[in-house]
Amino acid sequence: MWILVCEDDDDLGDRVAAGLREAGFIVDLTRNLAEAGRSCGTRRYDCLIVDRGLPDGDGLDLIRRQRDSGHRTPALVITARDSPTDRSEGYASGADDYLAKPFSLSELATRVRALCGRRPRSPAPVLTVGDLVVDRLRRRVQRNGVLLTMTSREFCALELLATRAGTMVSRTEIAEYCSATPSLTSVEDVIHRLDRKLGEPQLIHPTGPGYLMHI
Repeated sequence: MWILVCEDDDDLGDRVAAGLREAGFIVDLTRNLAEAGRSCGTRRYDCLIVDRGLPDGDGLDLIRRQRDSGHRTPALVITARDSPTDRSEGYASGADDYLAKPFSLSELATRVRALCGRRPRSPAPVLTVGDLVVDRLRRRVQRNGVLLTMTSREFCALELLATRAGTMVSRTEIAEYCSATPSLTSVEDVIHRLDRKLGEPQLIHPTGPGYLMHI
């Protein structure tokens, strides 16, 4: 599960990200609303974790924008502002849960799992499919020992295909996994670029309504 954390306190943000990664999540850590907004525009997250007092505004604004755009990604607010009024504002903005600081990392991970509605999965930080190696934490891709340069969406699509290697992944699934604004045309463009970068022999094959990565 891919989590976006928006926390401007360097120490707390680093600890939250590290704790969630240890619990088996993939984490993008941002420090302000602008960074978080850009991240939400390029990736489909399983959960958003946002602080309220950010350098460029209130974290609730990010949740409001997501809801106004029709995105229902679960959102958890972490903040020292814990009055009944503050909580009411959080829920009114579209937040699904509210966790007051200070909190334990184990409780945070438990709440995130509950929001995502899934069982925790193995961290599997490195995926290996034949001569292809996908490092999910460092976001690096190698084939035959050669480091390949990937855009954010190319890496995202490759990660999903590698995770489900040997089974067909639909274009719609790839679009929804990799972008907050899914586009089947953009998926085809991304796969075409991946094919060129991965080289021969071909790893990704069109199969019916989607693509399959051969094991």
